[in-house]
Amino acid sequence: MAKKIAILVRDRIQETLRMAVGATLANDNVDVFIMDEKLETDYDLSVNLEMLSDLKARIFTNNPDNPFDQKTTGEIARMLTEYDIVIPY
Repeated sequence: MAKKIAILVRDRIQETLRMAVGATLANDNVDVFIMDEKLETDYDLSVNLEMLSDLKARIFTNNPDNPFDQKTTGEIARMLTEYDIVIPY
């Protein structure tokens, strides 16, 4: 049975997104939460974001400057209770 995995992105953005792509290999449901920071995209970051999108990972953020599904910090906290695994980075 597929697990629901939430990955919280705070600091090491490149590393975290690369790890999120890898987490999809087990056919688990992976969602990414980009917390607080505005993403400054470069080629590597764009490739990982595109791959996550292709793999049907949902991407949420609490920063309105990011072009992803917007949620408040409180909404994200409530959502996290629905996951089997939460990985903070």
